[in-house]
Amino acid sequence: MADQAGSQSLVRGLAILSSFQSAQPLLGVSDLSRAVGLSRSTTHRYVATLAGLGYLQQDAETRKYRLGPRVLDLGFSAINSMELRHISAPHLKALSDSTGHTVNMAVLDGADIVYMERCRAPGPPQIDLNLHIGARLPAYCTSMGKVLLAFLPPAERDGVLDGLQLTRRGPNTITAKRELLVELEGVRERGFAVNNEELAYGLRSIAAPVRSQTDGVVAAVNIAVHRSLVSMDELLEDLAPALVATAGEIAARIGFNGVAHVVR
Repeated sequence: MADQAGSQSLVRGLAILSSFQSAQPLLGVSDLSRAVGLSRSTTHRYVATLAGLGYLQQDAETRKYRLGPRVLDLGFSAINSMELRHISAPHLKALSDSTGHTVNMAVLDGADIVYMERCRAPGPPQIDLNLHIGARLPAYCTSMGKVLLAFLPPAERDGVLDGLQLTRRGPNTITAKRELLVELEGVRERGFAVNNEELAYGLRSIAAPVRSQTDGVVAAVNIAVHRSLVSMDELLEDLAPALVATAGEIAARIGFNGVAHVVR
C-alpha cells in the first residue's frame, strides 16, 4: 500500500509538471487543479512541495507558478546524455566552420522544436533570438520544425497540428493550415525545408532531416543566416548540398544506410 501511495504521489507530481506548456508558462493553483483533476487543497500541497524542491517557481507579481531551475537541470542532463548530440557535434562544427554560418540541430517535442546543439558563427549575432541548447520554438514557423513535421506519419502529424493556432511571428509566417500542409508535402519531396523570414524579420534558414536506422527522422539540422548576407538562390544552391551531406554523415554514424540527396 505504501508503494502504491508513493507511486500515486509521483504520478500526480509529474502530471502537475507536465501541465506547463510553452503556450502557458504561468499557471495558478486553480489552473493546475483543473488540469490534473485534483482538489485545490491537494494540488496546493503538491505545488508547495515541488516549489520547495526547486521544480516550480512562484511569480512574485501574479502569484502563479512556472517551471523551476531543477526542471531545466533535468532537461539539460537528458540532452547532454543523448548519444545523437555527441555524434553530431563535430559534424555540425565542421559545417559551421566551412560555411561561416550558424548551424543548429533540434528534435520535435509536441508542437515545438527543442535545440540539442548549436554552433554559432564567429562575430556578433546577426539576429538575437536568445537561442541556446534546450530552447524551444514553434515547429510550424521554423525550417527544422517543418522538416520534423513533414516526415511524421500523417496521423501523428495531423494530431500535432489539430487545434494549433498558427500565429504570425515574422513577415512571411504561414498562418493557414492548408497552406502549411502543402508546404510540408513539398518538404518531403525536396528533402529539405526553407524558412524565409517566417520566424523573425531578416532570418533565413535551410534544414535537412537526420534519418534513423528505420528511415524515420530523429532530428533536423539547419544553417541560419541573415537575409542581408545570403540570398535565397545562394541558400539553395550553395548551402543546401553541404547541409544535406552533413545530415547524411550524422545519419550514417547512427546506422542509416540510405543516400540523402537534394531534390531539385
